[in-house]
Amino acid sequence: IGVEMRKRQAAHIEAPPQAPGQPRPNTCCLCWCGCCKCLWNEDRMERSERQTCTKMDSIEAAEEQHPSLDEVLSWARSFEMMLRSLEGREIFREFLRSEYSEDNLLFWLACDELKKETNPSVVDEKARIIYEDYVSILSPKEVSLDSRVREGINQSLAEPSNLMYEEAQLQIYTLMHRDSYPRFLNSSVYRDLLASRRRTCLDT
Repeated sequence: IGVEMRKRQAAHIEAPPQAPGQPRPNTCCLCWCGCCKCLWNEDRMERSERQTCTKMDSIEAAEEQHPSLDEVLSWARSFEMMLRSLEGREIFREFLRSEYSEDNLLFWLACDELKKETNPSVVDEKARIIYEDYVSILSPKEVSLDSRVREGINQSLAEPSNLMYEEAQLQIYTLMHRDSYPRFLNSSVYRDLLASRRRTCLDT
């Protein structure tokens, strides 16, 4: 009798009773607590992982969206429109990098960001960072500014303002517009992108 009782107890431990109306074969004794070994809990985790992957795929697909053909064509009509487009700036920057003049665009963008700032302490900090990065003779980056404009900036450092680089920004804008922009439109960087967008339109 003792042997038979021990067998029954062992069988009870190995196969706990199932909840009424909720059959879950082969689950462990802690399945109601979310045990990692429970088949029901594993199914739930797999569903959650699939949902997460689906969300991530959607986010990545949105991030990988490319500019439309109309947008790429608009860059050839207007330098300003290209600069105001995030994708336009990135492809133009890629071209400038190949010509070792990327710093001109980065300087222009930094100045444009400074012009939007109204907090005096932030203006002071950003103005000095721009000076140290692009204007100072010790700056690690090279920007094509003439001596007159540089001297004006040096004088403005005593009382920095969000417009202190306005003339320098215009000078760099003009340089990029007249010099870099025409070469960009004739470069393989732009032409390959344009051809790719046209092929995409034909395929659809």
